[in-house]
This record gives sequence, structure tokens and C-alpha cells, in this order.
Amino acid sequence: MLDLMIQTVKEASEIMMGAHDIDSQTEAKGNRNFVTVYDHKVQKYIYDKMHSIRPDIKFLGEEDDTENCDPYSGYCFICDPIDGTANFKRNYKHSAISLALAKDGEIIIGVVINPYQNEVFYAESGKGAFLNGQPIHVSSASLKNSFVGFGTALYYPELINKTMSMLTKIMPDCEDIRRTGSAALDLCYVACGRHDMFFELSLFPWDYAAGALIIEEAGGIITDRNGCNPPLHTRSEIYAGNKNVYKEFFDKNYFI
Repeated sequence: MLDLMIQTVKEASEIMMGAHDIDSQTEAKGNRNFVTVYDHKVQKYIYDKMHSIRPDIKFLGEEDDTENCDPYSGYCFICDPIDGTANFKRNYKHSAISLALAKDGEIIIGVVINPYQNEVFYAESGKGAFLNGQPIHVSSASLKNSFVGFGTALYYPELINKTMSMLTKIMPDCEDIRRTGSAALDLCYVACGRHDMFFELSLFPWDYAAGALIIEEAGGIITDRNGCNPPLHTRSEIYAGNKNVYKEFFDKNYFI
């Protein structure tokens, strides 16, 4: 199944790379939340391909309400067709396709592709994490030597000040901060050591499902604010990092 998922997201990424006139094919779903015709096309391609081969597996995608399924019962694909749509519509060249497979609420396969960099991150439960076939691992950095990635949860205005306040607290204690606009890639960057920590105060399962397994298989930690596994049925706060920075983040209580 892993090989099939990798091949499918690679094929679907050709839709992204062939996009044109994106801004004219974009509409707003909500406050600063956009969807393009290509989000729908990518998700439909992945759904049709996976459904043709495994019609018994449920499908939970960000767009189109393909199925209203329970990811805690049986097998379920969880898909974000274009993570970083705002980047995508501006030709910022930093967006990803994320596809995960869950079994009874546990992610067992995760695949994230950044077609602009020809990078495919993936993991299968118990078998490690990889980037383009090479094993990856989280860093061993401490907080003072860390890059802390973050998302602004900007769809929810009530969370913006909280996010900025947390950054104000943590910035003096880390090496630097990074905001890329794609949570799926931010999580993969933690997994391969480009970042050492990532947090965002509101993400949906399709944003983090694949990346969560990739981080764990790379030796890192990802939880909600209470230190529990992120849920697959609702949005959640997300905190991910190598073991050192994650522990310091919680011990020093940077929360607002």
C-alpha cells in the first residue's frame, strides 16, 4: 500500500505543477481560507485512484466532503490535496499533498510530497521515516539552538494574539523562528531536522495525519496541548519536536 500511495501522490502532484491562472480559479471558503479548482482536482484524482483499487477503504478529505467517515473504525484514507493553498495561489512554490492511512484511529502510513523540490517524505508504522528513500531522523538540538516553526491559525482571529504572545515568549530562548505556510511540510521538516519544533493552535487531521507518523517514525514527538495523541475526528492544537525541545517547551510553559 505504501508504494501505491507514493505513486498516487506523485501522479496527483502533476496536476499542481501544471496549474495556470490559479488566482482566477480561487474562491474563499471562509476568513482567509481559500480553495482552488486544483484542490478539488487533486483530491478527486487521489480518491478515484485509491477507490478503484481499494473501494472498501473510507476516505476523509479536506475538500468536497467525499465521505463523512469515522477514522476510528476500520481503514480510512485522510487527505489534504493541497496543504498551503495560499502559497499555491501566489506561486510561492511551497505547498504539499498529504495522504495518510489510518486503521481504527491509528495512522499506519503517511506520505507528504513537495513537488516543487521533488521531495517525498513517507513512513510506515514500525519501519522508520524516509525522504526520497533515505532514512531521516529528528535533530538532537536543545531549545537554545533550535529553529521553531509555527502556524498562525489565521482562520480563527481569536487565536492570533495567543500565537504572537507565545512567539514573544519563546523567541529569546531559541535560535530563530520560521513560518512557511504549510503545516504538513513543517512537520516533515521537524522529522528530518530542518526544524526542531513546530506548533499551531488549530489544525485539522488532514493537515497533520501523515506528518504525525513521519515525525514519530523519525524519533520525534507530536501531541496536543495535553500531551495526548492528536485526534483524527476534529481540529486540535499541535505541538511537535525532537524530544529535547519538546520537553523544554512544555517544562518552560510557553503556553498562553
